[in-house]
Amino acid sequence: MTVRQPHPIEVRSYEILRSRVDLSPMPPLWRAVAERVIHATADLEYAVDLVTTEDFLTRGWEALREGAPIVTDEGMVAAGISARETICHAADPAAARMARAAGITRPAAAVRLAYSEVGPGAVWVVGSAPEAISEIIARRVAPALVIGMPVGFVGACEAKEALRGSGLPQLSNVSEKGGSAVAAAAVNALLYHEAGLP
Repeated sequence: MTVRQPHPIEVRSYEILRSRVDLSPMPPLWRAVAERVIHATADLEYAVDLVTTEDFLTRGWEALREGAPIVTDEGMVAAGISARETICHAADPAAARMARAAGITRPAAAVRLAYSEVGPGAVWVVGSAPEAISEIIARRVAPALVIGMPVGFVGACEAKEALRGSGLPQLSNVSEKGGSAVAAAAVNALLYHEAGLP
């Protein structure tokens, strides 16, 4: 895990956030994730929009502590995860070739490539492509955690609902909201949690 010193502006932002919404009744990891997502978006509605369990988050947190790979669906999610290297095949020419050959979407092909590289036990992070969530479910990747937060009006809510119904350990949200910054913030919350920092 990463030990970091938050910038004074970040510290002040958390003070303001906590003055506007009281998340103290939440279990520790869920609260850490909710606060970091709200901090990243300035959207207090995430306090009631996120769906997970503390057990799911604990599985992901423990896997990250043990060095589990982090797989992202796009470069923007990878860029937002500041404490660890990630695996992302979204721009890999092999993903484009596989997508054409198999008649699947590029995000689905990127999941297949990543799974062949990392195997079970990874933390999967989706901020953009609902198709990536569908492929994670279909491939039975045996994840430590799936953070499924794609944004949009077409397919995003349905993919997140399917993820919740899959039985996989997951963090998602109910609304159309989400995106790269939200997905990355959730991972960063887990990565930073050990230090007890905001």
